[in-house]
Amino acid sequence: MTSAEFGRPIEILLVEDNPGDVRLTIEALKEGKVRNNLSVAKDGVEALAFLRKEGSFAHSTRPDLILLDLNLPRKDGREVLAEIKEDAVLRRIPVVVLTTSKAEEDILRTYDLHANCYITKPVDLEQFISVVRSIDDFWLSVVRLPPAP
Repeated sequence: MTSAEFGRPIEILLVEDNPGDVRLTIEALKEGKVRNNLSVAKDGVEALAFLRKEGSFAHSTRPDLILLDLNLPRKDGREVLAEIKEDAVLRRIPVVVLTTSKAEEDILRTYDLHANCYITKPVDLEQFISVVRSIDDFWLSVVRLPPAP
């Protein structure tokens, strides 16, 4: 479903431990055309608890899209991605890897783990905002997302 077909804000889970990148992502999404609710998990353990509705996340909303950093404390993004894609309930949620790593090894590994796309975070502020807007435009306006089960 595209955002217009949802009739509700798009639910996004941002898995990011850098507060500066969280702030930039929030600002870039606010400027976008698509209504969205952004939830933030600061590490891989918290992200999986959110997705599985465990503990304090018992009432969390299933995201329509996950923005996942690879370099996370407690459980890194590669492990989180593997667990999401192995889970029959979660595997259809698109996962956009948004990370500073340009390593070919990371790119290949995340696609092997069934990431939906891989984006290297630019270090320049304006370029970072442009990348987040592009994600917003493509994933939330163009792509048909699967309905929640």
